[in-house]
Amino acid sequence: MQFKYLLFLLICSVTFAQNTDFPSAKVDEIVNRIQLPVFLSYQINITKLGAKGDSLTNNKAVFDKAMALCRKNKGGTIIVPKGIYKVNGPIHFVSNVNLKIEKGAKIKFSDNPDDYLPMVLTSWEGTMVYNYSPLIYAFECENIAITGEGTIDGEGGITWKSFKSKENEGKNLSREMNHNNVPLKDRKLGNGFFLRPQMIQFFKCKNILVENIRIEDSPFWCLHLLQSQSITVRGISYKSLNYNNDGIDPEYAKDVLIENVTFDNADDNVAIKAGRDDEGRANSATPSENIVIRNCNFKGLHGVVIGSEMSAGVQNVYVENCKTVGYLKRGIYLKTNADRGGFIKNIFVRKIQLDEVEDCIYITANYHGEGKGHQSEISNVSFSDITCNKASAAGIVIQGFPDKKIQNITLNNIEIKWAKNAISSENAENVLMNEVVIGERATVPSAAK
Repeated sequence: MQFKYLLFLLICSVTFAQNTDFPSAKVDEIVNRIQLPVFLSYQINITKLGAKGDSLTNNKAVFDKAMALCRKNKGGTIIVPKGIYKVNGPIHFVSNVNLKIEKGAKIKFSDNPDDYLPMVLTSWEGTMVYNYSPLIYAFECENIAITGEGTIDGEGGITWKSFKSKENEGKNLSREMNHNNVPLKDRKLGNGFFLRPQMIQFFKCKNILVENIRIEDSPFWCLHLLQSQSITVRGISYKSLNYNNDGIDPEYAKDVLIENVTFDNADDNVAIKAGRDDEGRANSATPSENIVIRNCNFKGLHGVVIGSEMSAGVQNVYVENCKTVGYLKRGIYLKTNADRGGFIKNIFVRKIQLDEVEDCIYITANYHGEGKGHQSEISNVSFSDITCNKASAAGIVIQGFPDKKIQNITLNNIEIKWAKNAISSENAENVLMNEVVIGERATVPSAAK
């Protein structure tokens, strides 16, 4: 049902039990469970190992040596002082290390794809493959951090950007491998397949801190939290405007706190994922879950997104006290389709301030109109205390399937001052709306004349 240029104030009661209160106690439980890394007193300044912050010298070997020294000393802090440090190739983490990039320091990666070989096991848009190494890569590490007030520059705007128009063969091959359950050892892409690497990837890691750094010019996704848990991301900022520059992508991730982040990236600010299609459904024991997002400033394509690669399921997500600092296409966006399966459930969003968007709240089970045979379950989603100045397309969109309806959606205290279309709700049941105003608030009815 659609309403155009319309005030919409609706209070309705329903007969089913639906918990709509924001579960602050659950949030506290998750945050208190997350462990911050603790480091030994050993420190190494990369300039003491011969690093030059002249923006020209290749410091790859120095960072490798610093990591090796930390491994030998059972951990420590690698200090990157003021300067621009060129690194022609990836930095691979070891456990118990804090990479501290000080104010005025920049790590500037090369954009030569050959520098990121040999390939490593990674994930590309929800499918496990061997591909170019992420620029910063941690595999099976624990107690690790990237901190400081410096910058990581991925140099993604020229060579890596050119990969976008050439990626279809590799992308389609990866999806065929997913659907056909090709063994991991045979999923070798890399050179010639044009699948861009992530800027930072933590893969099968735990007790992670990313704090206060600035991320610029990523080749692809900026910060990928893959099969990892006990993660804190706070105080970081972005200027990353290349194709598919998602800000933060938790995927099969558990116990995650994202707070006080200032986004400015060309795609989703936070995109919560959990694998794609057949492979994702096979990993249903490890959904993305227990994720807290709070006190963030959104700017980019979409604010908080769940999907579309979410086939193992996403649950227990809590978003609060966030606002936009510029245009967003969509504020809160839940997206899946009939290829995915899995579920999205127990999602709570409150106290969000949006300025101008295309759509304020968008929930769809038919993303891109694709797929068949694996419709997703979307249920138990609560939105409260949300304001928006303008929605150039729609205020609220809910799209299920006739035989797989979206269920138990609560909209409480929502005010959208202007929308081209107020509400479009199809194939949804148990939708509770209370104090929802789209357009000008109605007053007492006028008298007959």
